[in-house]
Amino acid sequence: MNTTPSSIPRTSAVVFTSAQRLDDGVVERRFTLGEVPGILWTPETATPSDPRPLILLGQPGGFGLDRMYPRLVGRALSAASDGIATVALEGPGSGTRPPLPGADQARADLRRALAAGEPVSDDIIDRLILPVVEQSVPEWRSALDALLRLPEVDEPVGYAGGVIAVGVRLAVVEPRIVAAGLFAGSYVPRATLEEARQVTIPLHVLLQWDDEGNDRQAALDLFDAFGSREKTLQANLGGHTGVPPFAGDDAARFFARHLK
Repeated sequence: MNTTPSSIPRTSAVVFTSAQRLDDGVVERRFTLGEVPGILWTPETATPSDPRPLILLGQPGGFGLDRMYPRLVGRALSAASDGIATVALEGPGSGTRPPLPGADQARADLRRALAAGEPVSDDIIDRLILPVVEQSVPEWRSALDALLRLPEVDEPVGYAGGVIAVGVRLAVVEPRIVAAGLFAGSYVPRATLEEARQVTIPLHVLLQWDDEGNDRQAALDLFDAFGSREKTLQANLGGHTGVPPFAGDDAARFFARHLK
């Protein structure tokens, strides 16, 4: 397992750059951590004497915070209604961050394979996904160090959504994460299948059965590989963006059960 150092020093502090109060008493604060932008959402009632558990909100690779904001804030408001804080980071190669080396070529090779009706090779998947994992995971861990120093946020911690290989790696290496909700909507490197056997925390995995950009069998193989004694697979008909609203409600109940 690669041990690429984080671009954020583990001693970095959150620097808040803006704050606003949203509906239902939720405080949204934009911040920077090193050179990485992020957004923290906390229930207004969170205090040093009543800190809130935290969910790390993953997002698809290559999509910036601003583009994903409507979905992220919806997830944040839902979690806040259960008394849970949430945070999102600008992912490697996303938004205003510099592109990852080789990412454009990997995406071009992926498009060519799909257009030709050919299988997506392990090499393409590795070049597309593993650099995101190697940079994202140390950054999330550094962010978690900084955020848990805030008086209104505390363990336990969950991870939700995003690139599934990132969630798997975090579940293996980060002991403060006690539950994960994963979206089987991205390609799975073979290394991730091996790491999945080391995952033991409770899991809630969402699979869109007709996801045009996902290998269904690979997603099922990954679920089978997880070493967790408590793992749930929720499969719904529909494509990548056709997740039914009740699936989000089920995920919210999963986190409320394990973080509250």
